[in-house]
Amino acid sequence: MRVLVLGAGMVGSVAAADLAQQPGFDVTVADMDASALQRAKRRSGGRLRTLRADAGGARQAAALVRRTKADVVLGALPSRFGFEVLGAVIAEGRPCVDISFMPEDFREHDRAARRAGVTVVADCGVAPGMSNMLAGWAARALDRCETIEILVGGLPRTRHWPWQYKAPFSHHDVIEEYVRPSRMVENGKVVVREALSDPELVTLPGVGTLEAFYTDGLRSLADTLGVPNIREKTMRWPGHAELMRTLRHLGLFSHEHVKVGAARVRPIDLTAKLLFPHWTYEEGEPDITVMTVRAWGTRGGREVRLAWTLHDELDPASGFPSMSRTTAFPATSVLRQIASGKLRAPGVHPPEALAGMPGVLDAVLADQRARGVHYRPWMEEGPKRAAGAARGAKSGRTTSAGGAKRSAGGAKRSAKAGARAPKAGTRARR
Repeated sequence: MRVLVLGAGMVGSVAAADLAQQPGFDVTVADMDASALQRAKRRSGGRLRTLRADAGGARQAAALVRRTKADVVLGALPSRFGFEVLGAVIAEGRPCVDISFMPEDFREHDRAARRAGVTVVADCGVAPGMSNMLAGWAARALDRCETIEILVGGLPRTRHWPWQYKAPFSHHDVIEEYVRPSRMVENGKVVVREALSDPELVTLPGVGTLEAFYTDGLRSLADTLGVPNIREKTMRWPGHAELMRTLRHLGLFSHEHVKVGAARVRPIDLTAKLLFPHWTYEEGEPDITVMTVRAWGTRGGREVRLAWTLHDELDPASGFPSMSRTTAFPATSVLRQIASGKLRAPGVHPPEALAGMPGVLDAVLADQRARGVHYRPWMEEGPKRAAGAARGAKSGRTTSAGGAKRSAGGAKRSAKAGARAPKAGTRARR
């Protein structure tokens, strides 16, 4: 099976290295950056091929698919290339898993993928990606899901003045998070908030106090689940968001040219030149990825809260950064399922759709556990609600977010819980 990975960045190199360990896979990773290709080869133990080539466009990507005779493609390019490249891969009749975080709606390629008979899953990382899959499973597991909340952050283990942050993926895509309008669902309607708005402090065990604020992380979740209230916030060390709001207010994230003396410059280019070196991780510098996905609703007349927590750190054995691992491994798991024929569903799918495909989410979770990435589930269930009872009534005993010891295939209930949570990935009554 010939696999082409487009992009050898911080995430693409880990994805390529992981796929290269799969028996029967012949993996090629393409990128213009020679040092990134060397890193990918080193991370794979020399088990993959490297190809120095431009993949940032439809014509270039199509040529690479033909040149490598790829059977399946993983897209790990910066977001500005994602939509066009995905369309080219589909036009070549190849299935694809994409993690580029493109600003466009990737579902616009669905008709072309169906015509070509290829399976495509986009936004298949950690968030978006795993957050969508778990949210999709929760929405199906509950008779009525009323609220979903996602909190996620990738950040350095140690804070650094003044930015309180380093970027674990494309620096330009981090800036994109801070300028795109942020969508959420409130009372069944999509509403828009300014990125970096509504900051709140969140304390996580083993991490400390972080600051959570709105970014446009919901993506397809804003219109696929039918849940009346959904929100996602990004977490950083406190102080970072205020600095980013200040830079944005000054116009330093703008792509519009301004005249400085006799020169015309884009403020974002100057910002990138000066800022990004401070946001770059040193080799082996530890990072962490933290996420909670919570869902509130009812099942069997009882109020139920489902949750999953993730706390992952740089893997000292492989040297893979945490954000690279947690983003790459969902994509490589789904790609393996497509390559093996276990997942065949022509069209372009958001990750939450995988929660309704038997066995797919279970396999994704199992693959990550095998690589040391653990989503820890738990469940809280209250007494049976009387007919007409207020929906805001307090449910039963609270269980700590990190305390449940059960595989992610089924959340552990609190001591007074009634029915057992159904297995993740199986069909559940909606």
